[in-house]
Amino acid sequence: MAATLRTLLDTARFHLRLIVPPIDAAVLDEPLAWAHSSDLPDPTPWLEPGQLLLTDGGYFRRHPGRDAADAYVERLAGASVRALGFATSVIHDEVPPALVDAARRRDFPLIEVADRTPFMAIIRHVADTIAADQRERLDWLLDAQRAIARAALRVDGLSAILHELEDRLDGWVALFDAAGERVAIPTERRIPEELGGAVEHAVRRALSTGTRRGGRISTAGGEVTLQTLGRRDRLRGVLAIGNPAPLDEAGADLVASVIALASIALEQSRALEDARRSLRAGVLDLLLAGSVDVAARSAQLLGSPLPAEPVRVVVAPAGAARRLLVEELELDAERGRGPFFALDGDRLVLLVPDARLDALAAVLRRHRTIAGASGPAGWGELRAALAEAERAAAAVADGGSGALQRFDQLAADGMIGLLARSGGREASRRLLEPLRDRPAGDVDELLGAARVWLGHNGAWDPAAKELGIHRHTLRARMAGLGSAIGLDLDDFAGRAELWAALQLS
Repeated sequence: MAATLRTLLDTARFHLRLIVPPIDAAVLDEPLAWAHSSDLPDPTPWLEPGQLLLTDGGYFRRHPGRDAADAYVERLAGASVRALGFATSVIHDEVPPALVDAARRRDFPLIEVADRTPFMAIIRHVADTIAADQRERLDWLLDAQRAIARAALRVDGLSAILHELEDRLDGWVALFDAAGERVAIPTERRIPEELGGAVEHAVRRALSTGTRRGGRISTAGGEVTLQTLGRRDRLRGVLAIGNPAPLDEAGADLVASVIALASIALEQSRALEDARRSLRAGVLDLLLAGSVDVAARSAQLLGSPLPAEPVRVVVAPAGAARRLLVEELELDAERGRGPFFALDGDRLVLLVPDARLDALAAVLRRHRTIAGASGPAGWGELRAALAEAERAAAAVADGGSGALQRFDQLAADGMIGLLARSGGREASRRLLEPLRDRPAGDVDELLGAARVWLGHNGAWDPAAKELGIHRHTLRARMAGLGSAIGLDLDDFAGRAELWAALQLS
């Protein structure tokens, strides 16, 4: 039991009488940090918040006025002293009225210490009570840590640890994964509904920093302690603990022990996850090599079964910026949902049924990830589908927000549309670059003649007739054009390249 003003007042041998009670009676039940005696005019440099000050009142024999009393009480209150104990029958027969009035005006607890009660008896009682409370809390902490250690040895170690922590702290405990989602561990207490949104927001903010950190949320119903789990460069989740009152030193030490054990348990699972990533990459290699049956059996054993064909291949960059996306996919795989995926070098490859492509697009948008999707394909067409997905991903302009480009949308625009999204306009500009030094009117006339000529499939007479020039003039112009841009326009390939450049320019 902690030493408080109320326990002192209830100890009859001290002969204490509360002269000025605090307006908030709860002040009487707040723990005392210590008890100290002094007759100095200003003892506050030697006092700490939460202490009880005892005095014989020698200062007030020399300074009996109201101003001195007001200043004295103001100094004690400003130093967060819990209360003043004033001895009577030593220097003063009664507590000075000016001091009583000053204490009432400042709402500062004032206690009469009567019948020459030794200050040392009160100080020793407070010290002994504090020491006993510290021993009790230390015993509680050691017992709780032993229970937590035993829980860690169970098969369901992490779950058992959190259950034990909840029981020991008599509060609610919640675990969030690396994606900020609540981990389904059945605990005795739930997060209060009015705190749910604030806790989830604080969890996401803690994870978004990518560094280990702790935090607190103070509410009308108590305090919520947050602490990230995992390594500094790879956060594994957040532990949230709710208590009616702030954790004391023993409670904070117990939480630190749990965080250490939980972090170790999560780090031990990292090797398993790395192995799973390697296995997924191996399954993808088997699929690309045509060993579909072996790949399907391996994926099933991995807990990430392959979707039924036809499938769409989705390709996205897999750099550091995609860490949270990959972790979300891994967590979905652990829960038996989500697409099959594999990290293949610097790219993330996903295999999804056509019906799930829109749902995946929403996930990609949430993570601001650019990706490309192939058209529907069977397992025998997987290599071609992978190339389609890469082509579609390359065609997406990175504007900072997520976008999923479907290859079949590119194909719907024809070859020219595909070329336009794949750097074709730049190639066209480079091909026609030698014409830039000529007058703009001459270039427009020359390229216009080329369009008409190609529109007539290279037939000179009808093209010349439409242009209103002699066919020899047209021949001369096309020969000059071909020479300027380095194309043989007497050859079909040269004409095709010129036509494509004109379409893209």
